[in-house]
Amino acid sequence: MGGTECLTASKRRWVMLCILLGLGLSSLGSAIVNIALPNISRAFASSDAATVWVVNAYQLSATVCLLPVASLAESLGLKRVYAAGLAIFVLASVGCAFAPTLPILVSARLIQGAGAAGVAVAGVAFVRVVYPHRMVSKGLALVALAVAILAALGPTIAAAILAVAKWPWLFLVNVPFCLALPLFIAAAPPDLRVARSLDLAGTALNALAFGLFVIGVGTLGTGDGPIAAGEIVAGLFCLGLFVRQQLQHPMPMLPFDLFRIPLFTLSVWTSVCSYAAQILAYVSLPFLFETSMHLSAVETGFLVTPWPLMTAVTAPIAGRLTIRHPVSVICSVGLALLAVGLLLMVFLPTAPAKWDIVWRLALCGIGFGLFQTPNNTAMMTAGPVARSGAASGMNAAARYIGWSLGSALVSLIFGLGGDRGAISCLVAAMAFALMGAATSSARRFR
Repeated sequence: MGGTECLTASKRRWVMLCILLGLGLSSLGSAIVNIALPNISRAFASSDAATVWVVNAYQLSATVCLLPVASLAESLGLKRVYAAGLAIFVLASVGCAFAPTLPILVSARLIQGAGAAGVAVAGVAFVRVVYPHRMVSKGLALVALAVAILAALGPTIAAAILAVAKWPWLFLVNVPFCLALPLFIAAAPPDLRVARSLDLAGTALNALAFGLFVIGVGTLGTGDGPIAAGEIVAGLFCLGLFVRQQLQHPMPMLPFDLFRIPLFTLSVWTSVCSYAAQILAYVSLPFLFETSMHLSAVETGFLVTPWPLMTAVTAPIAGRLTIRHPVSVICSVGLALLAVGLLLMVFLPTAPAKWDIVWRLALCGIGFGLFQTPNNTAMMTAGPVARSGAASGMNAAARYIGWSLGSALVSLIFGLGGDRGAISCLVAAMAFALMGAATSSARRFR
């Protein structure tokens, strides 16, 4: 891609700063709100199952938009898509902060998720524009570190904000990041564009397939079984139509060539299961701590922090282990540790000491960190170098699909589980972690 040769080291640093801020912001947007869900539920006098859609809407929108945004990035250029995504994200954050009702807040989160998709897809891909080929791995390492650090700090930042202000400030803290936008536009080099029109039919089927399925799973929690079944069946039907339409398209959004590689496909499914487990735990833990254990939002934020913190510590170690040991083994061991940590959380004492919670969630973080880096490496290197962009898109898609599925299941479980909803979510998270471990193990025979 063009622009690398004429980019000075100083400009490269400024551009990367803007990219890292945007990617970190989108990661923070997913993690920071979970802690405040009980507060938001009380503020709008809404049920827990309805309030969870503040998270669901963000994940669902990002998931639906990933493939179309990846297609747009090729035709419009990564620079334009990244800048537009960041602008949409920040403006939607203002809408979230001033939302007068829960439906308007959920709608603003839908728009925010669309912006996050643009930032996630174009941001990672733009690293290849900023760095020469020999230095791309350095840029990707910086991206991984920035996202991991902000994910680790998310609960702590949320706790600190809620200690002195109300929940709308969780969204207003995003506004100063708009200053990165003019800097990025001025410093970022132009990138190559491909003559490619947007596949409107594929985009619509993609949105209907994922949207109807995830909404249907969430509707199950309201007790409207026939309506939920209809939404799920309609979503699966649209998914079938989407795959058929993509098979006939000359430039499909779905990378069928990569899915013919067993290692890639198994890595994608391992990722979906693992991120579903993660979000099931992340969303339900604040309800467990604040509703069942009567802890404050500040205490909850600090108690949740050990998971992402240990993930950030373990991820680079797992990367070095990948050089000497099979990816399938490292990921399976990591997901097994995650399942053990979640099981230990299910059997917490009635009145646990803070340390009892901390070491269990730290174990979950270690397990998730052992899975994350090796699995991403396997996914990105399973296919040819020329298909790195498509592999990166599916890497993000697998993450958001897992998050969306897990978030919808939280809504379902809270709707059906009553007072035991949070514990049931942890059991479901453990089941997904074990499924991920089993899928990862299957890679040894491919």
